[in-house]
Amino acid sequence: MAQGLRIVRLVADREKRGRQLLGVSQLAAELDMDQSRVSRLTQELCDLGLLERMDRGPFRTGQRFFTLAASLNTGWVREARSELEGLVSALGLRARLSVRDGYRVVLVRSSSNDAVPGSFVKPGMVTPVWCTGAGRALLWDHSRDALDALLAGVNYIGIGGPGAAHSTSEVWDLMVRDHATGYIAADEEFEHNILEFAVPVRDSGGAILASLSVLGSRTEVGSGAQDLGAALHRAAERLGNFQHAS
Repeated sequence: MAQGLRIVRLVADREKRGRQLLGVSQLAAELDMDQSRVSRLTQELCDLGLLERMDRGPFRTGQRFFTLAASLNTGWVREARSELEGLVSALGLRARLSVRDGYRVVLVRSSSNDAVPGSFVKPGMVTPVWCTGAGRALLWDHSRDALDALLAGVNYIGIGGPGAAHSTSEVWDLMVRDHATGYIAADEEFEHNILEFAVPVRDSGGAILASLSVLGSRTEVGSGAQDLGAALHRAAERLGNFQHAS
């Protein structure tokens, strides 16, 4: 994932600066990466629409890259910045706004305390939908049949942290459990010693538009899960109301 983001950044930067675009071997040399790995990653990025390539030529940014960039200029996403920082101030945790692309989650905006030197937690970061709090919040309205269809081709082996689901049935069981509390609680589902709490953000028609999440270590989270859930719901409602008005 981190290496994929490096490739996208390099391609976007060269295109923005009007410099010569690069193919697989040139990208590999520029980033000091194995050529076969670059070939695989660029194919995945093209499948996602973040990159595109004509007739085995050099890579350029794809349509989904521009769609994501445009989304950062919409009113409700701009407003999310203050909501994220409000959650940081109130809870002392990292906060994120994410959207779904199939069975992947795309980070749209993160709080100011969510970046450390060398971190790849930046808009555009892609994570699995089934083993992250943000992702499972985006699945909140899915029926069992819809969940089965979405995750039919997923390979669960080796993905996520010690609390991650290893089958669609396990994902469903987690969703049923969390529906009873009204918010997603992901306990080490993606990262060791990280708890993530999340709720959906809905558009004017009630459809899920995004997810709002906070995450931190067990020490940082403490024992206030119910308070975290309530704070997330209030922030998501305000954000949804702003989206309705924009």
